[in-house]
Amino acid sequence: MDRIIGIDYGRKRVGVAVSDPLGIFASALDTVHSAKIIDYLKSYSEKENVVKFVVGYPMNMDNRPSEAAKDVDAFLNLLKKRFPGIPVELEDERFTSVLAHRAMIDGGMKAKDRRDKASVDKISAAIILQSYIDRTKNGH
Repeated sequence: MDRIIGIDYGRKRVGVAVSDPLGIFASALDTVHSAKIIDYLKSYSEKENVVKFVVGYPMNMDNRPSEAAKDVDAFLNLLKKRFPGIPVELEDERFTSVLAHRAMIDGGMKAKDRRDKASVDKISAAIILQSYIDRTKNGH
């Protein structure tokens, strides 16, 4: 089954999301320590047919890469080196944390649980992936 992996990369934690086999819906999958993300993706890709990585790219309001982009660039280089056969696409990740918090509130998650940054990271990854899926399905 083909899967697209969505990634919200952070210096400490990485949110991971996955598409359904038809590439229509994104679901939050996991939050992984940054140092372990490549091993996690390797293990996952041995079980599932990963056809693409979609990585959230941090941009400022003026459409220039933000300060965090340096960390993401380093991760992108490593990802492309370790998974040369899997294409990598970038998706603007502005506002994904805000949208993740809104989704948690709308979903009825308690305030204490919303403070769990791991939940925010994997939901952000799902939002990044869903944004990519929606944009590419509409031919943009």
